[in-house]
Amino acid sequence: MSFKLAVIGTGYVGLPLIREAIRAGIPTFGFDIDLDRLGEMRAGRSRVDDISDDELATMLTNGFTPTAEPSDLDECDTYVICVPTPLTEDGGPDLSAVISSAEMIAKRVRPGDLVVLESTTYPGTTEEVVGPILETSGHVVGRDILLAFSPERIDPGNPRFSLRNTPKVVGGVDERSTARATELYSRVCDEVVIASGTREAELAKLLENTYRHVNIALMNELAQLAHELDIDLWESIRCASTKPFGFHAFYPGPGVGGHCIPIDPNYLSHHIRSRLRHPFRFVELAQEINAGMPAYVARRTQDLLNDLGRPVRGSRILLLGVTYKENIADQRESPARDVATALLHLGADLHYWDPYVAQWQSGGSPIPRVMDVAEAAVDMDCAILLQNHRELTPDRLAAFGQKLLDTRGVTVTGRRL
Repeated sequence: MSFKLAVIGTGYVGLPLIREAIRAGIPTFGFDIDLDRLGEMRAGRSRVDDISDDELATMLTNGFTPTAEPSDLDECDTYVICVPTPLTEDGGPDLSAVISSAEMIAKRVRPGDLVVLESTTYPGTTEEVVGPILETSGHVVGRDILLAFSPERIDPGNPRFSLRNTPKVVGGVDERSTARATELYSRVCDEVVIASGTREAELAKLLENTYRHVNIALMNELAQLAHELDIDLWESIRCASTKPFGFHAFYPGPGVGGHCIPIDPNYLSHHIRSRLRHPFRFVELAQEINAGMPAYVARRTQDLLNDLGRPVRGSRILLLGVTYKENIADQRESPARDVATALLHLGADLHYWDPYVAQWQSGGSPIPRVMDVAEAAVDMDCAILLQNHRELTPDRLAAFGQKLLDTRGVTVTGRRL
């Protein structure tokens, strides 16, 4: 069966889907309300780390049409919603972009069309929120309109796994919806995993990231305790990792970043509290521990400077890597901002180095950028390794000696978290 696809949202989730759809020969519209983003895409400039400008140019040549005009989607028969779902002030998901997308689709959906939600949210959103909006069209979900949920599993900057070779979970409101969604994703992914329903697929996504969230929190708390006990946690993790069964390595760090780990588990915790009036204690404790790591890094930096005979106030401190993940430009929820805020509050003279970030600020104040790491190793009073970009060779890091606080456990000369 042929598809005429509309992807709503052209960010780090939507654009990779569009790329694979174009490669599969599916004509695809990419709808977005960000006019600057659309203008850059039309000019062949990609904002998504995993898609190069050359790849984007090829997509435009082969059937990709970026648009902000809803009427351009009138002839589409398949709609995939890939819009952001940030947190609201009370900790739940902000579904405003999902709702507006569903309302736009409802104005043009026809019998037999497929709608898929990929945006991460709490279990029940597909059927309880998106479905009723689509039915304002006069068509019935499950009878006239096909509806499914398929969680995004994009890992930005991962050179090994992409949308194509990461198994795609699909759960529909009924067998017809699941079958049609499976047919779509079989064109763009090597493997499709069928869930028994939309809620199971929605929970699967939250389970993946809650698993990581909780285990990272365990390592972050252990890092603090091991430091007080004068134990090298990184060495303990290395030894434990030699066990061929029953152990999966997680590592401490300066905090958690990106959209998934700091955000997604809160959807589940909020949903359980609002529906069941019961706390999700594991998630809430993990959030507390992980959110406290930037302040802990600031305290460890203060201790390091004290040992060197310097106060934090007035000391020249270099942050190495301010993105949330290595080797990409994505800064979403990066713990570097909270680390910077804590150090600025203590009066530090803060600087940053990051080859992927041309300008950076914390709390509205611009932070000076350092270009030469070797020169900084001499000039700075101390440095904090927050993100181990590939450009930070062992020699470059070794030059800081005991002036380096290593939150990633990659050096032997610096002080590890």
